[in-house]
Amino acid sequence: MIVLENLRKSFGELEVLKGINLTVDNGEVVSLIGASGSGKSTLLYCINALESIHAGKVTVDGIDVHAKGTDINKLRQKLGTVFQQWNSFPHLTALENVALAPRVVTKKSRKEAQEIAEKQLVHVGLGDKLNHYPSQLSGGQQQRLAIARALAMEPKYMLFDEATSALDPELVGEVLDIMRLLASEGMTMIVVTHEMSFARDVSDRVAFFKQGVLAEIGPPEQVMTNPQDPDLQRFLSTIG
Repeated sequence: MIVLENLRKSFGELEVLKGINLTVDNGEVVSLIGASGSGKSTLLYCINALESIHAGKVTVDGIDVHAKGTDINKLRQKLGTVFQQWNSFPHLTALENVALAPRVVTKKSRKEAQEIAEKQLVHVGLGDKLNHYPSQLSGGQQQRLAIARALAMEPKYMLFDEATSALDPELVGEVLDIMRLLASEGMTMIVVTHEMSFARDVSDRVAFFKQGVLAEIGPPEQVMTNPQDPDLQRFLSTIG
């Protein structure tokens, strides 16, 4: 499981995470919602050590992420991360993009890495695009390529940072469908999202962030249908 204890993070004088406590159990899907700048993405980056922390603790399967002796590269193999921008290598085909990390990080043979890559590209619905370059793919296909690349490391957890926010509206659904598929297969996921239908339909719990505080958390039917926090009520009415 992933456990956050009194997590604090500042950028200069600005404290963006103000003592977050959160436990995510294996197989659970937790969606993080809230206004831009409320700390949601920073939370993900603290979990996979892309950002340092100033106080508190982050543990993944009992390993202290920010402890001095932690092998963070090994730990990140458990934590697949999908960002807003897909960051593919433009000079590599889809198959080569996905096979790269298994070859370089886990020292798989070329053949084995390509077999893993093909399996994951089929998994995300890109089995007919193996030899296409990123420039030949739509935005939705490029984001699915990014998901396949993360899955190729066989992570135990997936972190999604507004994975659909850079996409044209008509392409959002195909990426959300893959995320729904992963949830149905039992993948543990923490999802920063503005897609309220996904948060409502797929999440086990929804967490509302405001100004660096986890203001309300619970099952989606509670948080989104009967919110208690006045700011959450306003947030949902605004985007509704």
